[in-house]
Amino acid sequence: MSIQVVLVHGIRTSRTMWRAQLAHLAERGVAATAVDLPGHGSRMKETFTLDVALATIDAAVQDAAVRGPVLLVGHSMGGLLSVAYASAEDAPPIAGFIGASCTGLPRGTGLSAYRFVARTFNALPDQGQWLTSQVLAATLPDDTRGDFAAGGYAFAAQDVALASLGTLDLLAGLHRMRMPLWWINGQFDQLRTHEKLFQSLTPHSELIVVPRTSHLVTAMRPRVFNALLDVAVATLRQDALPKS
Repeated sequence: MSIQVVLVHGIRTSRTMWRAQLAHLAERGVAATAVDLPGHGSRMKETFTLDVALATIDAAVQDAAVRGPVLLVGHSMGGLLSVAYASAEDAPPIAGFIGASCTGLPRGTGLSAYRFVARTFNALPDQGQWLTSQVLAATLPDDTRGDFAAGGYAFAAQDVALASLGTLDLLAGLHRMRMPLWWINGQFDQLRTHEKLFQSLTPHSELIVVPRTSHLVTAMRPRVFNALLDVAVATLRQDALPKS
């Protein structure tokens, strides 16, 4: 049975954000699928809810698990949702986990400020697309610059999705994540705020901080992120070998 990778995107973007990773894994013969969460990408017309988002992740994981051990990879909001899913009391069939840019607890003033900024951008005539394009042009390489926007921006889903994240009790379940586990953050990622806490609650995990990188670590340093994917896949392959 071969390793199966399931990729879960962050807020406002879609499964297209993983194009560099999907291409990399395909070159190495690793099966991978990227989902669209409700209210995002191909499902833009749907309403975002936690139940449907978690069901989307579960459907992809359960389908992949039929074919082999599953490496679940989530970025930002997708990472937080994947933590909630992977740390459930009824453990899903996940052999390994990568949480990218998701070691900040969605609560308190930080969450309120994020929601205020999102609503402010949404109130602009272009919903902040010009400024977003300028930031991406200044920070992302040519090969990945268009990946975040390729599936469309889920402006309408932002506030309800952020509010929903505030209801998650992530700390209650982190200790149940016993699978091989990697936390990957960019050096300048705003969601590094609780990375030491996440690591302390998962003492077997590895915390990797990618230098000179922002929140968009998958696209800003794709070669580095892809190399870390290779490490995770190799680890799960080793774990899947028959024990002598």
